[in-house]
Amino acid sequence: MAPYLGLRGKKLGYFVSFICTTGFVLFGYDQGVMSGIITSDEFNHEIPQTKDNSTMQGFVTAIYEIGCLAGAILVLLIGEKIGRRLSTIIGACIMILGVIIQITVYRAHSPMTQFVIGRVVMGIGNGMNTSSIPTYQAECSKTKNRGLLICIEGSGSIAFGTLISYWLNYGISFTNTDMVWRFPIAFQIVFCAIIIFGMLLCPESPRWLLARDRDEEATQVIAALNDVAQDSHLVKLEKKVILDSMLAAGEIGENSSKYRDLVTNGKTQHLRRVILGATSQVMQQIGGCNAVIYYFPILMKESIGMGRQMSLIMGGVNMIVYAIFATFSWFVIETTGRRKLFLWGTVGQMLSMLLTFACLIPGTAAAGKGAAAGLFFYIASFGATWLPLPWLYPAEINPLRTRGKANAISTINNWLFNFFVVMITPIMVHRIGWGTYLFFACVNACFIPFIYLFYPETAGRSLEEIDMVFAKGFAEGISYVRAAKELPLLDREMVGEYMLRYGLVGEEENGRGEEKVE
Repeated sequence: MAPYLGLRGKKLGYFVSFICTTGFVLFGYDQGVMSGIITSDEFNHEIPQTKDNSTMQGFVTAIYEIGCLAGAILVLLIGEKIGRRLSTIIGACIMILGVIIQITVYRAHSPMTQFVIGRVVMGIGNGMNTSSIPTYQAECSKTKNRGLLICIEGSGSIAFGTLISYWLNYGISFTNTDMVWRFPIAFQIVFCAIIIFGMLLCPESPRWLLARDRDEEATQVIAALNDVAQDSHLVKLEKKVILDSMLAAGEIGENSSKYRDLVTNGKTQHLRRVILGATSQVMQQIGGCNAVIYYFPILMKESIGMGRQMSLIMGGVNMIVYAIFATFSWFVIETTGRRKLFLWGTVGQMLSMLLTFACLIPGTAAAGKGAAAGLFFYIASFGATWLPLPWLYPAEINPLRTRGKANAISTINNWLFNFFVVMITPIMVHRIGWGTYLFFACVNACFIPFIYLFYPETAGRSLEEIDMVFAKGFAEGISYVRAAKELPLLDREMVGEYMLRYGLVGEEENGRGEEKVE
């Protein structure tokens, strides 16, 4: 059989993107699947510890994030050794194991313990996938498509997966058997199978192959992705570009990147940029997104007083809104810019939570409709802005030398605070009611000055130009937001001139920023 099913060029690129996108559809499905299960009578009967117990409901749902965190750390430790494809294949296999552990739970045999173990195991697999797939996608894609593909994976795919899980939960709820919770969890195996068999047919990342001196295989992959002969000039040029970039990044050669580089400042401002990328992931989580995504039917039932079936229907409609607005960012992310989308999304989320809070105070059915509208407005604001941006911004804001390690730190923060929010939300709703939404409104309000003062714009700039933004801010003693506004758009020749002007060339060659902390 011909390599990669005989696919080459665009067709091979589409196939790779389809498999990668499936991984993030699965990620989104996982986010929504527990929403219609955790309070169902059938699930509570099998695992009685979760019945009318908001703390245990939060724990059973959130423990999955700890597994995801462990999976992300595992990829950080061994991902470079085993490669992107194998990391993803292993991750999907581990997820299948976690699913089997969960769906074979029975009341007479320590159901709570077994289900929690299954959740953690499944989380480990998902953590491996979400840490490996974006890197694999980027390294197999053409430069002009990378930003859009990351947005599609980080927004549309996740939202579509959540949409599937919500409506599947609603449809299966009419069976009134233990299939109400076993089938939605088991359905994840379908996505895992697509990922496993798809990845077995996909090429390995050419960048990873070249980093391990597997030149012949890398040449074959590059030729296939570009649909050219292996001895063509294009293949030789792309190999040179990849090797040069890896040398600059410290991935190969004597001057390899070290973890201590993450805490240097000076003209390169590595530490500041790590913090900017990581805080975007933290703010995405503590802004309340997963309080809505994971628990929307519970919020409808507990806060607004809807019945179970109507709560599931409203949850499904909310996810349709989510999926629609998630595609909005694809068309405006480059023209509008990151800062404006961050700020607009934050204001939208804050006002949504305030509306929900205010409408829940009277405790009437009419006011409850306003609260539901607030949650719909929230998910629309989040889907169009905060859903994709924290996946894109860390990859842009961090320099090539520290990008891999900095992105890993951002992802770890994502899972840590994801666990925190998912754990406390049902407890907050049960104990302080409408105060939950006031809390999230206040948290979002705190984001606004932080983003306005510290987040420089990156849209329309090359990665080298972003380096110039921080070098200019440091050298001239001005804010980096101002430096981004004042720095003109640079062509390749001008980038070289500015690097010399700010003394950045020598600093990058030495591989470390100045140790001075501004």
